[in-house]
Amino acid sequence: MKNIYKVGDTTSLQITVTDKDTATFDTGEVHPVYATFALGRDAEWTTRQFVLNMKESDEEGIGTFLNIIHHSPALINSVVDITAIVTAINGHEIICSFEAKCNDRIIATGETGQKILKKDRLEKLFEGL
Repeated sequence: MKNIYKVGDTTSLQITVTDKDTATFDTGEVHPVYATFALGRDAEWTTRQFVLNMKESDEEGIGTFLNIIHHSPALINSVVDITAIVTAINGHEIICSFEAKCNDRIIATGETGQKILKKDRLEKLFEGL
């Protein structure tokens, strides 16, 4: 694992909310807005950018937790800016906070955790399940 980041480093991504991002289940669409689970996916993708740069070719990242507080909705076609901040690096685990904004309105905040492990260790873990 490459130790190239420090607490306080940031990365960001811009997401445009589409129909596939709405709160929709087997019973149909609940609301035509950015679903909490889609926001979680995009927040994890934003924080994973750190992992992609940190991992060696024989390593892979795996999520350890995701916390989301959804403050406000974002409509379809809204542009959402997600900014991730490294809050801790504990051995092979990177913890990030994130904030998602639509214009100047905060729509969500939260935190993610990801560990960087050797691929063969992950394979053995999965085989043992």
